[in-house]
Amino acid sequence: MNTKRKFLKKNWRGFIRGMTLTLAVTAALCFVGCNGNDENQVAVPPFDPSQPVVISDFTPKEGSVGQRLLIYGQNFGNDTAIVRVFIGGKEAKIIGIGGDIIYCVVPEKAFAGNIEVRIGGGENPVVAAASTVFAYQRKMVVSNLFGFKNERDDQAGGVFGDFSVATPFKGNDTWMIFDPLVPHHLYIFFDGAAIGQIDLQERMFNLIVRKAVFDRVRAASFTLDGQHIVAGDDRGGTSDPSTIIMSRANGFKDPQVLTRYKQCNGAAIHPVNGEMYFNSYERGQVFRFDIANAQYFGGTLGPTNYEELFKIQDVNWEFNIRIHPSGNYAYIVVLNQHYILRTDYNWNTKKFSSPYLVCGEAKASGYNDGVGSAARLNRPYQGVFVKNPEYAGKDDEYDFYFTDCNNHCIRSLTPDGLVSTFAGRGSTGLNANFFGYVDGDLRLEARFYNPTGLAYDEANNTFYVGDDENRRIRKIAMEEMDEEPETEEGTDD
Repeated sequence: MNTKRKFLKKNWRGFIRGMTLTLAVTAALCFVGCNGNDENQVAVPPFDPSQPVVISDFTPKEGSVGQRLLIYGQNFGNDTAIVRVFIGGKEAKIIGIGGDIIYCVVPEKAFAGNIEVRIGGGENPVVAAASTVFAYQRKMVVSNLFGFKNERDDQAGGVFGDFSVATPFKGNDTWMIFDPLVPHHLYIFFDGAAIGQIDLQERMFNLIVRKAVFDRVRAASFTLDGQHIVAGDDRGGTSDPSTIIMSRANGFKDPQVLTRYKQCNGAAIHPVNGEMYFNSYERGQVFRFDIANAQYFGGTLGPTNYEELFKIQDVNWEFNIRIHPSGNYAYIVVLNQHYILRTDYNWNTKKFSSPYLVCGEAKASGYNDGVGSAARLNRPYQGVFVKNPEYAGKDDEYDFYFTDCNNHCIRSLTPDGLVSTFAGRGSTGLNANFFGYVDGDLRLEARFYNPTGLAYDEANNTFYVGDDENRRIRKIAMEEMDEEPETEEGTDD
């Protein structure tokens, strides 16, 4: 069964299950909210403190955070203000009550699975417990790693939750890369502002370079030996820097000019040959630079040390290049024209060939999951390749996950060209917005606000997201049993 069929089958099963539960809820809660205007409605009696509260059953028997759950029993009443539901010791959100049924949402980290209904105020509510437990299944969820947005919008950094160093989130797109030699170090580039380091082991954020020789530092990569970072530097003149280089020996605090051209949106290193590829917004050019044989590390290179390979389409194309781990091909993510191209690598000539469309459509922003040109994107930004265990033994074992900034979500792209939404745009029951700051279930609850940066920790199956307008670094990972409590200063907008 191919990837598309698996996707459709999985979602069809989910649709049927969801419709079944919805119909059950509709029937069971048809008495809720009776106002006497419909003579066919039957009033639900209030909670009777002289009678026992009983849980007789619940459905479904298993699930994860965000799962809709029906609890059946007796004497639940009709007042959500006095009823509380706990699953695994965590309080669940109640959607509706109908006397002998409660409709609620499974909370996160309800690992123990025991179900309790508590009715009545004060210190001694009436408590009923289910005789069996809900089989809670851990799942990938969105949470906050660090950061906040206060009333002054002047966030700071330092030890997570103990902020003391100003972070330049405001108005700056982000780009993130892991250190290949120190895996718990994650570097974040703030467009036009600064470069920071996130120490995941010490739970610390530090600025390592404020705006200095660079103007607009953009997409970045490590060299093959891990000793240098190269990054695009978006400036206006042909003699201006196009890429900069920073050395581990100096703590990556020594940005120097590597190549010169204008309006470069990023630099990418070939994972096998070590060649550097960068671009220009001017006419959509892609350039190849043989950094391994450049004998650079201290001098200033001129504009003739690289070669132009091709132009992707037209003038004023803002894009970055993401090379597959095999080196066989690269995706060209076109930010301002809302689509993704693919360019294949010729191992004989050691050059990438002219690109072709993979998903989206030039100049056609929108939101739609689909295959190839049927998909719609809105300012895709950073992407990462993630190995998919279902593809084991195939020619290409990787999906491509990317931030879709103006759609406020994380999307995935299969080797077959299928685009689907991985996380974000959830919790529409709160309001009609698709953006905001909400943690939890990837699709049912989580919301982002203009995410751009994206990094993936393969060893721990964890994504990190630069959630720009929320002024945060978000985390997508399996629910943790002993996660440290989040501490934040300031007040969210």
